[in-house]
Order: sequence, then C-alpha cells, then structure tokens
Amino acid sequence: MCSLYVDVGYLLSATAVRVTGTSFRNGIEVDYESLIDALVQQAEALSGLPVLRVHWYDSARDGVPDIQQQLIGELSNVKLRLGRFGREGQQKGVDLRIGLDLVTHARNGAADVFILVSGDDDLTEAVEEAQAHGVQVILLAVPDAKDKPHAISRHLIRAADGLKTIFPETIDQTVTKVEVQGWRPRAKATPNGVTSQGGSYAHRTSAVLESGATIGSEPAGSATDEDPAYLAEQIDSVVTNVLATFRRSATAEALTELMAGRPSIPRDIDKALLTDLSDRRGGIDLDETVRHRLRTKFWEKCDEV
Repeated sequence: MCSLYVDVGYLLSATAVRVTGTSFRNGIEVDYESLIDALVQQAEALSGLPVLRVHWYDSARDGVPDIQQQLIGELSNVKLRLGRFGREGQQKGVDLRIGLDLVTHARNGAADVFILVSGDDDLTEAVEEAQAHGVQVILLAVPDAKDKPHAISRHLIRAADGLKTIFPETIDQTVTKVEVQGWRPRAKATPNGVTSQGGSYAHRTSAVLESGATIGSEPAGSATDEDPAYLAEQIDSVVTNVLATFRRSATAEALTELMAGRPSIPRDIDKALLTDLSDRRGGIDLDETVRHRLRTKFWEKCDEV
C-alpha cells in the first residue's frame, strides 16, 4: 500500500501562483474532489501500489473545519487533519501533524511508500526518520508556470527518495481563477466610506525559496535585494498583483468591508502580501520596517484612482 500526505497550504498557495501569479488562495476556485482523485491516481501510478488513505492537512480558525473542509473530510479514504491560523495568517501545527504522522505511520508499517505533497524544509527530519523505518518517501511538487517543480526545499529534495511533479493538466483542469462577473474594480475610499471603481491590473509570477535555495529562483542574499530601489520595485509589484487578484475575485461587499476595516488588512490578504514578498526576496524573513512599507504601499494602491 501507499499513503498520500497533502500539505494543503503548500498545494493551494503554489497552485495559486501558477494560476494567478500570487499566493492569494481566495483568487482560485478548486474542484477538490476531482483534484484529490487525480492525485490518488498519480500516487498509485508512481508507487505501483493502491492508496490506503489521503491525509489532508489544512488550517482552520480555532481548528474548527469550515463547510468546504467538512465536505473534503467526508470524501472516501480522506482523513482531514487541521491545524490553526497564527496571528498573521500562517499555519500553526500543520507541519508538526504531518511530521508526526509520517514517523508514526512508518513505525507502524501503515504503508510501504509515502507520497508527500509539500515543499517545506521543516519536514526534512521527519522524512529521514520515516525512511529509517523502511518507508520510501517520494515528493510530489506543484508545477510552476513553466511546468517545473515549484517551492521545494533543496534539503527536502536531498532527503527524499525522489521528486516528481503533479501533472500540469491536473492543476489546469481542476483549478481556475475566481472572476466576479461584470465587476473588476480598482477601489478608492471616499470621505463617506463608499468605494469607487476603475483601473486595471498587472501580472507577475514568482518562485518560492525554502531555506535559502529553491528550484527556479535566484539565491538568497542577492546584492540586488539590498538595493532600496529594487526593494521598492518588488513591493510595488507584489502589492499590485495581490490587490488585482483580490479585486478580481471579491464581491462588492468584501471590498467595502476591506475599506471599512482600514488600517487593518484582512488575514488572507496580509498573508499573501508577506508570502509573495518573502518569495521575491529569496525566502528571507521580512523585518518590521519592510513589513510596514509593504502594508503602507497596499493602502496607497487602494487609494489610487
């Protein structure tokens, strides 16, 4: 038997980058049942073994599943495993759950081959521990816009027994951009709190770095990253793309709520901003000064006509 372990945060953020150019998850619509079926079929083809179970790792507010997560958890042979959201929208407890399950299942001989859909460097030690119990671990990466593995830690690649890419057609057939028909605004807050509309958007793709080195990206610590003008360009590009994706997918009510909550940026938007800028800067942690500039630029862009 083989088992499939899916880091949903990685799967959807990387998929969103392929489809929309930003990691903003709300910018995509997913046919989850078809996507899971396709992943199972590919896992069985890779391993030559039937899939025992799909372990689906995601985050939820206070660890309570939303409606979509409940439906996924009710699919046949799918085990829903939930962490929670951190203060800035980051996943909490998901990596730990994946790591513990990999090691425990390997120790108990639950399957002979583990297929892991993730790129997180933090799982390297768990992969090696699982292998010590006689399990083969194969990474299954999301393809980027050029159909190359996206956002996979080189440490994790070295630890695993192989690296494969999800079939591009799987993503292209099960994931689409969210479009609010007839409503593609560029928003600006007016004195009475009502929003105005108009404008267009720019498009950009990015590749995520993990632990200082990731396939398809420039190395961390690049001299250009320290150029103030280049940083300003990166911030502007990231904000433009995230805001465009939000506007393309949000309802009028969501935009009104965004402006009414100013200066607080909704968790999902803030997470996409931080993730995408970190990716553009080589996967490095963003200091408070850079975060402040990023969030300030976001509101400046919201105010542009």
